[in-house]
Amino acid sequence: MKTYTYTEKKDTRSGFGAGLTELGRTNPNVVALCADLIGSLKMNQFIDENPERFFQIGIAEANMMSIAAGLTIGGKIPFTGTFANFSTGRVYDQIRQSIAYSDKNVKICASHAGLTLGEDGATHQILEDIGLMKMLPGMVVINTCDYNQTKAATIAIADYEGPVYLRFGRPAVPVFTPADQVFEIGKAIQLQEGSDVTIVATGHLVWEALEAAKVLHEQGISAEVINIHTIKPLDDKAILDSVAKTGCIVTAEEHNHLGGLGESVARVLGLHHPTPQEFVATNDTFGESGTPAQLMEKYGLNSDSIVEKALKVIKRK
Repeated sequence: MKTYTYTEKKDTRSGFGAGLTELGRTNPNVVALCADLIGSLKMNQFIDENPERFFQIGIAEANMMSIAAGLTIGGKIPFTGTFANFSTGRVYDQIRQSIAYSDKNVKICASHAGLTLGEDGATHQILEDIGLMKMLPGMVVINTCDYNQTKAATIAIADYEGPVYLRFGRPAVPVFTPADQVFEIGKAIQLQEGSDVTIVATGHLVWEALEAAKVLHEQGISAEVINIHTIKPLDDKAILDSVAKTGCIVTAEEHNHLGGLGESVARVLGLHHPTPQEFVATNDTFGESGTPAQLMEKYGLNSDSIVEKALKVIKRK
């Protein structure tokens, strides 16, 4: 069994900031817009180095999306930055009409996604954003797992022509993917090979999936762990190849079980290879105020829940 370790924890939003800074040095067409959350999105260094390529829009997120769409007409590659709730739910009409329908090359970069936003509570903890964005025709949806992968994804999406939703988070989480990785949109990454159960996870739940695989290994169960960083387009082949070996699957995400990664996987399985599946996700509920650790524990978004669902789905084979 392959063992993953980490030497430090970093927030994924800082990976976005680092990637944006690098793009500022290498791609003169990249511009950044923010809705009064520069510090939270870690955009300070990009602004310091490229003040003429930054636009502070203020608390006017709908305007920010419309301005970003307009900037693409002149060949710019705009990266918008605000919280995930304000990046999607608050501005859905502008994204649908001005960006998705118009196929504009806007990169919607969303921090503080999911329950791990923490103490700000349910009004800010969007758990529906993946569903909202993946339903838009032509929209790429990415949810990264650690600092290094977020940095790599930020750099990679600048080369992709078309709208992208990039989702990341607030808390410091283990850094366990390579610093020199090449991010490939739509290509899942097999982290652990196994034969008894497939665990596909996204975002903050990827590390929890690896921890769950260790526990299952101690119980004599071989778990295959796959990092699904791109929810749309989904790597159907990676999922189907894995369940052909294991015969069952657990999906894990920091999102509502309605509309998220789990439902996308279920569609693939239903069409091509019906397979027992269990979901680790929030159960059609809003969040509440608390520390990230408290909330992930209460709502069952951790390695313990993944182990529990893995044991349950294995019995269904």
